[in-house]
Amino acid sequence: MNAIFKLSAIASVILFSSCATIIQDEVAVKRTLGKLNKEVYHAGFRVYNPFISRLIYIPISTINLEINVGLPSKEGLTVQSDISILYKIKTSEVQNILRYTGLNYQNVLILPVFRSASADICSEFDAKDMHSSKRSKIENKIRERMMEVLESKGFVIEAVLLKSISLPQGLSRAIEEKLQSEQEAQRMEFLKDRERKEAERKVLQAEGDKKSKIIAAEGVKQILELEAQGRANAILIEAEANYKANDMLSKSLTPTILKFKQIDAFKSLSTSPNAKTIITDGKTPLIGLPGE
Repeated sequence: MNAIFKLSAIASVILFSSCATIIQDEVAVKRTLGKLNKEVYHAGFRVYNPFISRLIYIPISTINLEINVGLPSKEGLTVQSDISILYKIKTSEVQNILRYTGLNYQNVLILPVFRSASADICSEFDAKDMHSSKRSKIENKIRERMMEVLESKGFVIEAVLLKSISLPQGLSRAIEEKLQSEQEAQRMEFLKDRERKEAERKVLQAEGDKKSKIIAAEGVKQILELEAQGRANAILIEAEANYKANDMLSKSLTPTILKFKQIDAFKSLSTSPNAKTIITDGKTPLIGLPGE
């Protein structure tokens, strides 16, 4: 019985040691007698012979490699920075990575390529640029330079992030003083611009007032001209009407009518209670002074 129990125990140990579970964010490659299997195992349950084989696990999710390194600047200064290199491994290149680089790919490949790329790129920029809006440009250039080397070897560099930039003390103080000077200059420029705009506004307002007065004066002038023209037209119309009336009256006064008017006037005088002396040539009456 003891022998059977021992055999069962040994069989159980062997059985469990030959089973493996590959989790979601990794793949595995089986190495048998030192030779890599062509198949890449994805997430799931796997069985293998532990005496002649073993599974090599490779993460395929994004890896955050954090380092602290000194970056050279264009002025020859060294800027300390905490850096995160975000990268991942191409699943299709897992075997090539294991075959030509090995599991120590971070130290063998990733870090040396980063140090070379960062030294080349950062030396093109001033130290203050690493602490300004140009930081993202530096990060992108380093990532692109790393991809030129690492993409063909099965790695994807997702991002290079420069964090906690530590500038030399003297440079930090100089940058702060420069920023203060720039802010003061910007404030003065803002005040000048505001005063200039206020002056322009006053000029525009004065020009507007002037134009309004000119327009008003022209309006009054036009009104007076129209009134004068109206009076002149009225006088002309009245004169023309009088002329026409006199002309019509002159044409209507024939000798017969004038004779009739004379007779009518003599008749009116003859019936007047006042005494009159009338001297006439028999044709045109002349009325003298009234008598007593």
